[in-house]
Amino acid sequence: MERARFIELIRQALRDVPPPFKQHLGEVDIVVKRRPTREDLRQADLAPDESMYGFYRGIPLTERDSGYNMVAPDVIDIYQEPLEEDFPDESELIAEIRATVLHEIGHFFGIDDDRLDELGLG
Repeated sequence: MERARFIELIRQALRDVPPPFKQHLGEVDIVVKRRPTREDLRQADLAPDESMYGFYRGIPLTERDSGYNMVAPDVIDIYQEPLEEDFPDESELIAEIRATVLHEIGHFFGIDDDRLDELGLG
């Protein structure tokens, strides 16, 4: 898939974020990367041969206090190649891009993996 189309699918997923949450998205940068580095996998506690589709780095909104200021934005990395490799069907790929983006945004809002699973975004 062309990178521009992949990025547009991420933008579509971001448009689905409800308004009360959307106002905070300026506090997080979303970056498309080709694939995770070994360091990314290590930080996520994954083996070098494992795959991941996205990764949130930062301090979740629920853990910030009044002293949280003058810091760089949090970052969500979305990894294009693993998504394309694991979801060769375009409609499945589109659905997984959306799920991945919303999953990582969930972490930004302080939602843990168990709750994301309950919400269908595991």
